[in-house]
Amino acid sequence: MPRRKAAMAVGAVAALGAAAFLLPHADASQDPGDGGPAPGAGGTARTLRATDAPDLDARLRKILGDAFAGSYYDSARQQLVVNVVGGDDNVVVQARKAGAAVRQVDNSTAELRAAARTLRTRAAIPGTSWAVDPRTDKVLVTADSTVTGAEWARLRSVVRSLGSGMATLKKSSGTFRTFASGGDAIFSRVQGGNVRCSLGFNVTAADGSPAFLTAGHCGVAAEKWSDAETGEPVATVDQATFPGDGDFSLVKYDDPATRVPSEVNAGDGRTVPIGRAAEATVGQAVFRMGSTTGLHDGQVTGLDATVNFQSETDPNGVDTVTGLIQTDVCAEPGDSGGSLFTQDGSALGLTSGGSGDCTGGGETFFQPVTTALRATGATLGSAGDQSGAGTGDEAGAGGGGDASAPSGASGSGAADDDGSSSPTGTR
Repeated sequence: MPRRKAAMAVGAVAALGAAAFLLPHADASQDPGDGGPAPGAGGTARTLRATDAPDLDARLRKILGDAFAGSYYDSARQQLVVNVVGGDDNVVVQARKAGAAVRQVDNSTAELRAAARTLRTRAAIPGTSWAVDPRTDKVLVTADSTVTGAEWARLRSVVRSLGSGMATLKKSSGTFRTFASGGDAIFSRVQGGNVRCSLGFNVTAADGSPAFLTAGHCGVAAEKWSDAETGEPVATVDQATFPGDGDFSLVKYDDPATRVPSEVNAGDGRTVPIGRAAEATVGQAVFRMGSTTGLHDGQVTGLDATVNFQSETDPNGVDTVTGLIQTDVCAEPGDSGGSLFTQDGSALGLTSGGSGDCTGGGETFFQPVTTALRATGATLGSAGDQSGAGTGDEAGAGGGGDASAPSGASGSGAADDDGSSSPTGTR
């Protein structure tokens, strides 16, 4: 079996027409507006990189306790803004001493989570989603174009019942769907045709076997996967979660001698080394690689998101997935399972689904990699390539960077005989 089949390109092997990292990148700056800190609210807040924001966030959660009401990274000021509830001046002083910009808000984390639970109980309508937005201190509820008539009225009524200061409702012009078709990354033949998804990150399974992570709805749809539409399977699904508490699959390579690097193939012969798994932060600049649309960038807009996909097996059913990362990065069918990562080479997520496309934009949701690693017991990278890549429990809390090209990108890819590019070490 050719070695390029035994080591599928990470993320995707579709070559882009232009140099991937010369694409125009979105400005990740945040407009303070009603979601930013008031002038002077930061006090002595220190300037920090986006990669350091999750570490400070973790410290603040411990310091502030029940007074902590979320945080986000303000890339324009290069500060972490922390929301604080209550009038305890000592709490504010502690947060500022830790280095954060402080913003006093009305809604506590417990209240926002209670609002999300109410939505789950009363408004789990196909084509809806919600996530906590710390920039507005509210739950952001989104309905796609299929939510109309009585369902729209029901959703609007539930949102209103939460109170005007607790949630906001917006309409999306697209349709929420999982992105499991199109592209040329990984394929499976199933009854009725082919399923096509994107590979996320290469990992080592708990038993030492070489494997990779992709979307759970891809793993549920098919068991055997190939790197060519008409090729023989080279990997088999070991674990798959979808719907429910996540959207991730662990797929083991059939050849136990398979060795693949911990990197993302970003197209045009370029690769980005992946050194660790990290938690996402609202306001963080991110990159997404998928087999259909290639490399795109944007920022994290929400965490712990719940998405209600229309069930593909039950016309009247809903596939609810919780615990996702919400972003404004575009994606299209075939990008499912693809890599969400940062400039410094931190693995953040696996593409789950969303609405819109890469022409008009939209919302896209990602399975956190840290959760997938913990659930499967896997470790980033292959057994022979563990250069700093941690397991889910050891994953660094970093990740981020500005909206420029990934600094870890290298041009070390080589062209395969079919004209596509594969990362170093996969030939």
